[in-house]
Amino acid sequence: MTTDHRPRAAGFGKSNGLLITNRRLIMKRPYYIFSSGKLVRKQNTLFFEPYDDDREEERKKLVGAHDEADRQLLSEAGELNDGYDTTGKRVIPIQDVDALLFFGEVNFNSRMLQFLNQNKIPAHIFNYYGYHSGTYYPNEYLLSGFLLVDQVKHYQRNSRRMVIARRLIKGASSNMLRNLKYYHDRTADLTELIKKIEFWREQLDAIDDVHELLGTEGNIRRTYYRAFPAILGDRFDFHHRVKNPPDNAVNALISFGNAMVYTACLTEIYKTQLSPLISYLHEPGERRFSLALDLAEIFKPLLADRVIFTCLNQERIGPDDFDKELNYCYLKPEGRKTFVKAFEQKMTTTIKHRKLKRKVSYRRLIRLECYKLVKHLTGAEDYEPFKAWW
Repeated sequence: MTTDHRPRAAGFGKSNGLLITNRRLIMKRPYYIFSSGKLVRKQNTLFFEPYDDDREEERKKLVGAHDEADRQLLSEAGELNDGYDTTGKRVIPIQDVDALLFFGEVNFNSRMLQFLNQNKIPAHIFNYYGYHSGTYYPNEYLLSGFLLVDQVKHYQRNSRRMVIARRLIKGASSNMLRNLKYYHDRTADLTELIKKIEFWREQLDAIDDVHELLGTEGNIRRTYYRAFPAILGDRFDFHHRVKNPPDNAVNALISFGNAMVYTACLTEIYKTQLSPLISYLHEPGERRFSLALDLAEIFKPLLADRVIFTCLNQERIGPDDFDKELNYCYLKPEGRKTFVKAFEQKMTTTIKHRKLKRKVSYRRLIRLECYKLVKHLTGAEDYEPFKAWW
C-alpha cells in the first residue's frame, strides 16, 4: 500500500470530486481546524483568522480550557501547517475543500453558510470534548426522485430491508475478523474469540427481524472488543465498551474514531444521489443521518480501529493525552491532532482494488460503497459489502 499524492494533469473541468485546471489536477480534501478564531469570506476565498493572544486567553478562562489552542490548521494528509500570512490569516482555497471539520471555537455568520452551500461543502462540528455535535449539510444537488422512491421501498418492505441490513453486518464482521486474524498471528491466541464471531455470523441468514439482527450485531461487537486487551497489552484498563461517556482512554479513542468515520461516510454520501436519512440497519430517526451510521459499520474496523491500534501500540498517543473528570475520560486537543493526522494518512492510503484493477484510496472506497448500494436499490446489481483481504 502507498500514500496517495496529488497527481498533475492538463485540461479543464470537474469530475468526481476533482478540480482540473490547466496546470494540475487537484484532489479535494477535508480541512481540519483546531484553533479558535473566525472564518470569513472575501470574494471567492475563505480566510481563517485565529484569535489574538489576549482574546484567546479570555476565551480559555470562559470555557475552562486546559490546553493552549496553538495556531495550527491541519489541511493536507499527515501535515500540520501554520500557513498564516503576515496578517495572521490562513487562506483556504475554496476549490480545494472537500469538507470542513471544526474542533476549535470558530465563529462565522449566515453568509458563510450560504457560501458553503453554494460550493457544496459540508461542515462537521465537534464540541470541546471532541464529540461530534452536528453537521451543516448543504442543499442536496444530485437529486433523484426515482432513487428516493427505491430507497423508501427497500426500507418499507421487511424482506428487502433485511437483505441490506444482513449484508452490512456481514461486511462489518468480516472486517473485524480480518483485524483479529492479523493480530492472532502476531500478538496473542485469539482463536476462541474468532470462533465465537464466526458462530454469530452463521446465525445472520436465519434472522428476519431487524431488532434481533441488531442484537446479534451487538454480540459480535462485544466479542470483538474482548480482543482489544490482548492487542493493546496491559497498559490501558479496557474491559468492555462504554459509550456515554467513555470511562477510559481506549473507550475515548473508540468514540472519537467512530465519529471520524461517521463524518467521512456522511461527506461521501453527500456526493451521491442517496438520501442520508433512509437507512436499513439503524432505524431512521430525528436529528441524525442514519444511512451514514449504516455505512460506518463496515469501515470502523478498517479505519477507526486500525488507527487506534497504530497510535497506541506505537505510543503516538499515551496516557498524558487524556483527561479524566468525574469518572469519564476524553482525548485532549493534542491527542486529537495526533489521531486525526494518523486517520487522514489512512484515508489517503491506496490499495489495489480487485475489481477495478487500479489503486483507490480508503476515502474512495467509501464512495464506491455508496455506488454499490445505489446499484442494489435500482436493481442493477446485488449489493456486496466491502471486505478487506489484507
